[in-house]
Parts: sequence; structure tokens; C-alpha cells
Amino acid sequence: MLIKTVFAGFGGQGVLMMGYIFAHAVMTEEKNVTFMPSYGAEVRGGTANCTVAVSNEEIASPIASSPEYLVVMNTPSLARFQSSVKAGGTVFINETMVTRAPSRTDVDVIAVPASRIAEELGDARAANIVMLGAFTAATGLVSLRTAAESVNEVFGGKKKELIELNHRALQIGADHVRTNYAERIHKKTKAAPAAAN
Repeated sequence: MLIKTVFAGFGGQGVLMMGYIFAHAVMTEEKNVTFMPSYGAEVRGGTANCTVAVSNEEIASPIASSPEYLVVMNTPSLARFQSSVKAGGTVFINETMVTRAPSRTDVDVIAVPASRIAEELGDARAANIVMLGAFTAATGLVSLRTAAESVNEVFGGKKKELIELNHRALQIGADHVRTNYAERIHKKTKAAPAAAN
């Protein structure tokens, strides 16, 4: 089974880092994965997105045609990418920064106030990790434990306080989805390639 996800937002929101940590976690669980970043303007505030493809088999093409999942951190990214999502797929929105709902009626929508949660944690930059926690819990493509281990690996050279902050952000994002979308995500995770415990 091949599952593709597009992570999108503006530069400075950590969109590529979000996708990279997810891809690292997939690799840690010994599944096949490709990570393909794309930049608009390579400056803070420019557009950024990446595609992560996950499969139990060899991946022939990482191109994000009809992704099953879309994670958007701002309104322009929703406008740009929502039409590409496969019917029956899921759109995750950072509802703090996304000012309108998706126009699609044939996709699930999971809204997470990621930027607000990150600010409450004391660092607005952690919004991407909040969103990653929500995405991880909702999809079951990797376990939350593996995602946390990947945070450790990717941020290995950073201060202990930053890693602990990101662990809290990851957990709160996961808890938000499990609390508010429990019935819906149960169906999704049953269909996902099994994550390691």
C-alpha cells in the first residue's frame, strides 16, 4: 500500500522539518519512504511544501499525485493543494492560521489549533510538532513513540529543554486528535500500514 502526504505552509513554519521527522520515523520502522521538499522563495515567509510517500513495498514515484493526506499550516497552502487530495482523504488544518474551511465535501477535515497550542507551550515555533503529533495519532502510519525518537535524533544537538518542549508539543497534538476525533481516526488507523509499537 502506497500512501502519500503533502505538508505545506510558509517558510519559517517548519513544514519541511515536520515532513523530515515523519520520514525519519517511517524509515526507523523499516518501511520504504521518500521525502521530496519543494520551495517557493527560499526565505522566511516564502512558500514551502514537501511530499512524503510511505509504502511496505518499493516506491516507484514520490510525486504527490492524489495524496491521501494534506497537512496545511496556512490559508494559501489550503487553497493551493486541497484540490489534489484523493476523494475520501484527510485534510489537516492549523485552524489558528487557516482562516477558512476546505471547500471540498468529499474529504475528512481534522482541525488543530496548532499555533495557539505552541504559543501556550511558550514557543510558537513548535506548531509544526503539534501538527505532527496530531497527524501521527490520526493516521497510525508510525507510532507516536517512534516519532518522539525521531525528534530526539533530528534535534540531537539542541538543548535538552527544546527537545522536551517538542515532546510535549507532539503529545498534546496527539491528545487533541484522540480527544476530538476518536471515532473518525479509529477507521483511518485500521487502514494504515501497521506502525511499530
